[in-house]
Amino acid sequence: MSLHDRLYRRRVRIDECGEVKDKTVNISRTAKVVKGGRRFGFSALIIAGDGRGHVGYGLGKSNEVPDAIRKGGEQAHKSMIRVPLKGSTIPHDVVGKFGPTSIMIKPGSPGTGVIAGSAVRIILEAVGVKDIRTKITGSSNPYNVLYATFNALLALREPEFIASGRNASLEELGYAPY
Repeated sequence: MSLHDRLYRRRVRIDECGEVKDKTVNISRTAKVVKGGRRFGFSALIIAGDGRGHVGYGLGKSNEVPDAIRKGGEQAHKSMIRVPLKGSTIPHDVVGKFGPTSIMIKPGSPGTGVIAGSAVRIILEAVGVKDIRTKITGSSNPYNVLYATFNALLALREPEFIASGRNASLEELGYAPY
């Protein structure tokens, strides 16, 4: 199942989220050589999150930077998903992969902070995670990192879901109720 199919299945409506803030991850410039010179185009990678477990991303393209950012923001608001959180961190370790990029995300104890680089930090802060450790291996291209991070976030499962699938209680699995 592709990333877009999994995003669609886990999508939430924008009115379910709180106040959504947009952050720009990357702005790229492309050039097309024509008879009269160069024509520039811009693409903007935007993250939208409410800081309470909802996040989305969008890619906007236009001949002007503000238009690209606006389009990316609109797309990010439409693609919001819910991420399971356990306090100020995630419930368990997870690995996300996309192309040559692999990202490992581990929960952190209170006071750890957000130990992450590049696009991962922006995504996790938009989700509302305060204590986490990450490691990127392979390519650090912002697009690949973003897709790998979303693959990892989509792989997260809540302890209640795991316990119901195994017909066990949270205490039998070693989880203290939170």
